[in-house]
Formats: sequence, C-alpha cells, structure tokens
Amino acid sequence: MGSGRASAYGKTRVCPHCKSTILESASICPACKHHLRFDPKAVAEQRAKATFSALRVEGGFRHPAEGEPWEYSIVISVRNDRGEEVERKVVGVGALNVNEGRTVTLSVDVYKPPEK
Repeated sequence: MGSGRASAYGKTRVCPHCKSTILESASICPACKHHLRFDPKAVAEQRAKATFSALRVEGGFRHPAEGEPWEYSIVISVRNDRGEEVERKVVGVGALNVNEGRTVTLSVDVYKPPEK
C-alpha cells in the first residue's frame, strides 16, 4: 500500500507575480524569479537541493541583410511516453527587421521536491 505522497508530486499553482503555472513546491518562481516563500529555511532548502538540467538546447535565428520583416512564434510542446501531446504553449512572438536576430534557450530542470 502506498503512502499517498506520490499523488502530491507535480501539483501546480499560479505565481502571484507573473501568473505562470508553477510547481506548488517552488520557493522561487522559475519564470519571474520572485521569491514565493519568505521562510528563510524554505529558501535555503530550495537552493541546497540537488538539481540538474536534463535538457538544454540553445539556438538562434537572424533575418538576412535584405527583405521584408519576418514574424515568428516560439512554441513548446510536451509529449508523454505514448507520443501524445500533453501540453502546448506559445511562449513568445515577435518580428525581426533586417539584420536583427534572436537566441532561444530551452532548459528542463529536474529536482527532488522538499520533504513534507
């Protein structure tokens, strides 16, 4: 028989600062970097827990030296083990004029939630 704790993992809430959906266990919002808990122990635990980046991809694109402006959309898609899309978000849109560029970085951070 399980302890029931596994079901608590992955729970989400909304950051009161930037309104991003984040993990309920987060002490610091990964989107806006605001501190969400003012308990010094919780913040220290957040910084001390072992984390690693399971994936980090960075790439760039640049408009050539001539032509009309370009528009772009940055889309993130998450699929489960069966290949089914479980989430899809547009995380940024914009336009590039001649000789403008953008760099996009995607990272997936993995960590152990704090003990309850």
